[in-house]
Amino acid sequence: MSVVCVIPARYASTRYPGKPLAMLTGATGQSTSLIERSWRAAQDVTGLDAIYVATDDDRIAEAARGFGADVLMTSSEARNGTERCAEALEILGDDVEIVVNLQGDAPLTPPWFLEQLIDGLRGDAQAALATPILRCDGETLTAFKADRAAGRVGGTTAVADSKMRALYFSKEVVPFTAETYADEAETPVFHHVGVYAYRPWALRAYPHWSIGPLETLEGLEQLRFLEAGHPVLCVEVEARGAKFWELNNPEDIPRIEAMLREMGAP
Repeated sequence: MSVVCVIPARYASTRYPGKPLAMLTGATGQSTSLIERSWRAAQDVTGLDAIYVATDDDRIAEAARGFGADVLMTSSEARNGTERCAEALEILGDDVEIVVNLQGDAPLTPPWFLEQLIDGLRGDAQAALATPILRCDGETLTAFKADRAAGRVGGTTAVADSKMRALYFSKEVVPFTAETYADEAETPVFHHVGVYAYRPWALRAYPHWSIGPLETLEGLEQLRFLEAGHPVLCVEVEARGAKFWELNNPEDIPRIEAMLREMGAP
């Protein structure tokens, strides 16, 4: 049984067409595509038996093969990354223990996020999937609120119960807090990191479940599990000094490039 990482990537993003091929310049001045940076982030994860880029677009497939990635060609019918991972699983067959979805817009994802995610799912037999959450500091919370004030859909927040089972995910900032926090201060808000570790049965079933009103309103694929009544385990992770942000909008490129320079990443 193997642990497989799938990086779903599509060209026709509503908010940012061609996003996987967007170029990001690091500390050395070298420009590297978003999809390659995401693939290289997966290379640093211990415990993965295989890594694949899953796409329906020949341009992305060609770029991925060019930097050495294994590619799985999926259909254009997949409505989100989880459905694309489900298609990838059908191609890979039955000898898979866990499928990890490292979304192609998260090149700053530290390897321990995925490692802790895999361990967390193995330790909770009832969970259909696991996903990491990161407590926001004041600086990150301020950035979240600035995105919303500007009308941008930025990062996602998560709320969990005492057993770390997800209660809700939102593109709004939840829970509400009227307090002002110093940049380095802890806040009660958790940033949902768009990475998932699925049990194969749940991933295979997912495309057959109806899309509910919450998933429709929020545009968040993980809400389909909650609306279908399946537990989602939230694994709290720590940044350990690493910077983290996803590329959701073109405006995120300067922010991520600044983080790459600050971390000395090429």
